[in-house]
Amino acid sequence: MQKSFQRFPKTPSKYLRIINSQAWVADESFYPVFTPPGKKGEYPFRTDKLPENLGYLLKMKDGVVYVYANEASATKDEPKPLPYPNLDTFLDDMNFLLDLIAQGPVKTYTHQRLKFLSSKFQIHQLLNEMDELKELKNNPTEIFITAGSYKNIYLINAITVDTHIHAAACMNQKHLLRFIKKSYEIDADRVVYSAKEKNMTLKELFAKLKVHPYDLTIDSLDVHAGRQTFQRFDKFNDKYNPVGASELRDVYLKTDNYINGEYEEPIRSMEVGADLVEAKYQHAEPRLSIYGRSPDEWSKLSSWFVCNCIHCPNMTWMIQVPRIYDVFRSTNFLPHFGKMLENIFMPVFEATINPQADPYLSVFLKHITGFDSVDDESKHSGHMFSSESPKPQEWTLEKNPSYTYYAYYMYANIMVLNSLRKERGMNTFLFRPHCGEAGALTHLVTAFMTADNISHGLNLKMSPVLQYLFFLAQIPIAMSPLSNNSLFLEYAKNPFLDFLQKGLMISLSTDDPMQFHFNKEPLMEEYAIAAQFFKLSTCDMCELSRNSVLQSGISHEKKAEFLGDNYLEEGPAGNDIRRTNVAQIRMAYRYETWCYELNLIAEGLKSTE
Repeated sequence: MQKSFQRFPKTPSKYLRIINSQAWVADESFYPVFTPPGKKGEYPFRTDKLPENLGYLLKMKDGVVYVYANEASATKDEPKPLPYPNLDTFLDDMNFLLDLIAQGPVKTYTHQRLKFLSSKFQIHQLLNEMDELKELKNNPTEIFITAGSYKNIYLINAITVDTHIHAAACMNQKHLLRFIKKSYEIDADRVVYSAKEKNMTLKELFAKLKVHPYDLTIDSLDVHAGRQTFQRFDKFNDKYNPVGASELRDVYLKTDNYINGEYEEPIRSMEVGADLVEAKYQHAEPRLSIYGRSPDEWSKLSSWFVCNCIHCPNMTWMIQVPRIYDVFRSTNFLPHFGKMLENIFMPVFEATINPQADPYLSVFLKHITGFDSVDDESKHSGHMFSSESPKPQEWTLEKNPSYTYYAYYMYANIMVLNSLRKERGMNTFLFRPHCGEAGALTHLVTAFMTADNISHGLNLKMSPVLQYLFFLAQIPIAMSPLSNNSLFLEYAKNPFLDFLQKGLMISLSTDDPMQFHFNKEPLMEEYAIAAQFFKLSTCDMCELSRNSVLQSGISHEKKAEFLGDNYLEEGPAGNDIRRTNVAQIRMAYRYETWCYELNLIAEGLKSTE
């Protein structure tokens, strides 16, 4: 975690040092670096004062980018002393974990500890719920989140962040419908789409589809997921096509199209961003897509971002990489998997070494906080990552590599990239993949080893060992019960409440508001339904909100403002109740329980010696 500048909590670090009879020393140099907020009125896309060209050379070797000081170093194969990953070590550690989660005594022990954690929280509620409520009532909170435009109604007395949301579906259905009608009113005769036969105006495109925008309704737009998408990820993907037409998806929901994503910008910034600013204390982290199909994707995306001034003070941005190599290989877009990795990471390395060569990309990267790996986890690749697996440049098969294969090579390149960027005083990137929504437990094993935090995590309920490890390491999980309800798991069966009671670090997120939500404020809809269904207390919801801020890629300065100056401290010492509205009683309970479990393991290991 330290080598790749992913976050790992101090408390388990201390206990790991104790177990190994070593002294623990706090070292903040391994913390991730986020771009600080600009000064009020400052233009966020300035391209002056970019760092000079270092003149380094780059080579991709076995799927990982290596950095060389000059041509002579490259010839001698003497890369700069950055923390390059070791595949054999990774595979040994992964196999150790796979063996661990299959051992009967370990499963029994962790199952008992998790049952104890759940029962202990219920006793805590019986004894302390009224005291927590009293503490919150006496708290002179400085901030609050309003629900809708009714300023006298509120749900959560704290800042909250939507830590898992896709940019292509971050608007609600009404946003999209309203903009389609508005664009037709203004641009009916504008050429917006290029087909094989000819270029088409908006009017001609709708005529071809035999649809008139003024006749469209929320129902006819047909972008909302329902019963027909359950266990059918293919049908869910089709919901990205308004009225079932991929042409409208290209025009309205893509950044790389005939009009250079001009319609995508107002939907996100003017509609969604305006709603977030109006809500004031809600933030979001939308994901933009890089596919790895060609090396100019980064340049096109960054130009769209900067030229359209995509900026909202309540948004930070991430990059998602869909695991669809098989699609590109079958259509001969890519010769091998190594080329996909090269297209994804090489432009970012080049912009880090020589920012002035592509100013827009260099500025764009300042606004990016992390990478996500996305796609249908239930698809089985038939490949088990091992030392016998083909190297990325040798993977010429048309079938997809495994989830672990994707995750390792993304993590490996992020590790090298982060060290290089930290050396240059630039922001670093977190690895925050979708994981555990479906598929094999190996996905969660891989994420435990490589990820800063994950989205979904449902399958942790299938493995008590992994669930306990996620608890001990406090790896954050962004859960989306409404999304799961339409795709993989009914709401009543969601392990959200179970995870919360046991003390896993979870937050609530929306995933795809266009498909799963009806309200103008989808995150508040997520909280409201969870609060009603799971009977959450005010303290529960504020704890989730605090977790979401900690989990997010918001800058250190903003987190200090939202959570208090000591937010990096763990336990009650790091909680400013005036900002978070989380009772100190709750924070003390969580911290003492966590330390007790860690100490139990440390003492157990000592006794076996």
